[in-house]
Amino acid sequence: MSDAHSAFLVVYYSRGGRTRRIAEMLASELGADIEPICERSLGVARGRGRGYVRSLVDAWLRRRIDLLPARHDVSSYDVVVVGSAVWASHASAPAVTWLKDHGARIRRLALLCCLRRRGGRQALTQMARAAGKPAIASCAVTARDLRFGIDGVKRQAFARRIKHRLPIHQEAE
Repeated sequence: MSDAHSAFLVVYYSRGGRTRRIAEMLASELGADIEPICERSLGVARGRGRGYVRSLVDAWLRRRIDLLPARHDVSSYDVVVVGSAVWASHASAPAVTWLKDHGARIRRLALLCCLRRRGGRQALTQMARAAGKPAIASCAVTARDLRFGIDGVKRQAFARRIKHRLPIHQEAE
């Protein structure tokens, strides 16, 4: 964790880099700490053809993924934002595994997903269920949003919703 306490932690899993870029911008806007969800060594990397198929199968079958330990203590943050790519209307298996492992210790949860076209609502619901709690705010960013440059508007509105849900006495600190 950084020297100065942050009220926010942004945790994300990104296979191709799109979710990472959006998570980094969101973390900057929130003044948040940030942490990628990292898998232990894999036999097949998730990039390219075979890795893409492996990612889809893992998501469909809801496989538990072997993850590296988290660097940040999620219980020390007021809000934890978890970001994931969406694969065939499913949240990424690494993000779902991370939420199952850490969800009970998260005070307030916010969810972010990045997708091509459809499946955001289902993926966000899956992520909330994995965490065992509802999200105080959620946001789905599509490839169309990126193409037309409205991802920033959606991301900033999401950041405002997250900040708005904090108790007033904490915002003043």
